[in-house]
Amino acid sequence: MRALTPVLIALLAGPALAQAPVQDGPPNVPDAVPAFPEQTEAPEQLSGIDLVVEQVAEGLETPWAVAVLPDAAGYLVTERPGALRHVAIDGSVSGPIAGVPDVRAQAQGGLLDVALDPDFAETRVIYLSFSKPVGLGRSVTAAIRAVLSDDHASLSEVTEIFAQTPPSISPAHYGSRIEPLPDGTLAITTGERFIGRDMAQDITATYGSVVRVTPGGEAAPGNPFLDTPNAVSALWSYGHRNVQGIATQPGTGALWTIEHGPAGGDELNLIEPGGNYGWPIASYGENYNGSSVGDGRTAHAPDFIEPRYYWDPVIAPGGMVFYEGEMFAEWQGDLLASGLVAAALVRLDIDGDTVTGEERLVEGIGRVRDVAVDADGSILIVLDEGDDSRMMRLSR
Repeated sequence: MRALTPVLIALLAGPALAQAPVQDGPPNVPDAVPAFPEQTEAPEQLSGIDLVVEQVAEGLETPWAVAVLPDAAGYLVTERPGALRHVAIDGSVSGPIAGVPDVRAQAQGGLLDVALDPDFAETRVIYLSFSKPVGLGRSVTAAIRAVLSDDHASLSEVTEIFAQTPPSISPAHYGSRIEPLPDGTLAITTGERFIGRDMAQDITATYGSVVRVTPGGEAAPGNPFLDTPNAVSALWSYGHRNVQGIATQPGTGALWTIEHGPAGGDELNLIEPGGNYGWPIASYGENYNGSSVGDGRTAHAPDFIEPRYYWDPVIAPGGMVFYEGEMFAEWQGDLLASGLVAAALVRLDIDGDTVTGEERLVEGIGRVRDVAVDADGSILIVLDEGDDSRMMRLSR
């Protein structure tokens, strides 16, 4: 009788092993009780897929985001020190693209997200987010709209469409993802700037929030606080910590985000207009010094909206995307999230609004900062490893 191969053994054992969660270490808050059974520690769901891992480009400096250009025109990559670069299909990396605004490249600040307008093929419009210096050592999360030249060498018609209020001296927790929405508006995420975290509960500020604006930068029609006195009219949701992942769910149009928790308590949230997500009053994590967050509650409801999923210990999330492609048909509609501390790409199997399985892909590869799906369905990740950072491709 032929011996069983390791892959066949894994497939046969899969259903039994799937009952256990991913083994990622002891929790920071072991006494936390999930609000519902599927809120954390989903069963490990092993795909059994052999991934081919290839290097696309090297020599990047602290990359933060990647966007796939149409028509096999390559990729745009942001580097936190302030450069936007074009990476060709053959992996060659351009010099800095001209016209990028000045950034405050300190600590967690710098040039951050890049996103293409849905009509990019006709308009060449892109969006960038960054930490904008505003004097006296202060900065804000900001976003611009610009037109990329045909040769990928420069930006023109640069227009600011969002600036966080008020400014902060803290060079941390900028949030800073941009998501074009199905209705033609834009969602932009922010952080609570670490030392101003109580302002995440303040609707007169844009700390720890998701804002929704038009491509021209106006508060979008239908925003929940348009008619609320003194509130920021662009505000869409608040009570977040540091939102660094955002994606629209295919089929439903629902908006999901991932935010960094403190020690434990990274959250995957389903965004509701006007929703308050509880930071810094409720958290499934604890402060870095071991003290309780807020009044010590972990459960968010009934005062705040519960995360649909949380991690303890953290994965330290970056960008995320819902998978749509032909290469990995069994992952269609799954959420792929970057993991900095996890040093992996985290796959979540989502049924409606419930996480039903979790898998860590390419564990140990490095600090995964962002993820995108290429035209052929292969998966691109950028590794945030200082001046030795790379872009990698995961294929079948």
